[in-house]
Amino acid sequence: MKLYDFPFSPFCRPVRAVAYELGIELEYVYVNAFKKETRTPSFLAINPNGHIPVLVDGDFVLWESCAILTYLAAKDRSPLLPTNLRERADVERWLAWHVAHLAPPIRKVAREYVIQNVLKRGEANGEKIAEGTADFQTYSAVLDASLGTKEYVAGRLSIADFALASSYSLAPSSGLDVTPFPRVNAWLDRVLARDSMKRTLADVQASLH
Repeated sequence: MKLYDFPFSPFCRPVRAVAYELGIELEYVYVNAFKKETRTPSFLAINPNGHIPVLVDGDFVLWESCAILTYLAAKDRSPLLPTNLRERADVERWLAWHVAHLAPPIRKVAREYVIQNVLKRGEANGEKIAEGTADFQTYSAVLDASLGTKEYVAGRLSIADFALASSYSLAPSSGLDVTPFPRVNAWLDRVLARDSMKRTLADVQASLH
């Protein structure tokens, strides 16, 4: 299988992490989103939306990170994707929540960090940072309350943990503080301590040099 990705992307990170977690060998094709390589005719022929990641498995082309995570876990028959109807629905609920609620404010703040500190394209937008930070705090409080005594977001380790943790891994470099949310902080430490996430974040650092 071939994965078109850019390690820095929070949507590519969980795909790499789940592949590492499951021991799935992927052929990685580096697509530099900062240089607009996702807008080339050759890439648009693979994903007309112009976004990464994209998984190619034989003649099957799959985009959207959550769909890719589900496909990899199901193909491997991994417990990271439960077969029990309600347990699977819970995992899918958190994947949807991540895309709809948590990822947008983190991405909004991180984008300003990238514009100012990585791409050197002017000053960060303070208003967008404030808006994103407020929403980040709101939804982190939701996750904190939902975790309760659970180790992972859906009880057992699942693909949802890798999706959420990958977005949260942008927080420190973007000035977003997780420490006011003790359950989230403890959960994040558990996920980021896994070898699969360590390898993924090492890939991120290597891609920036």
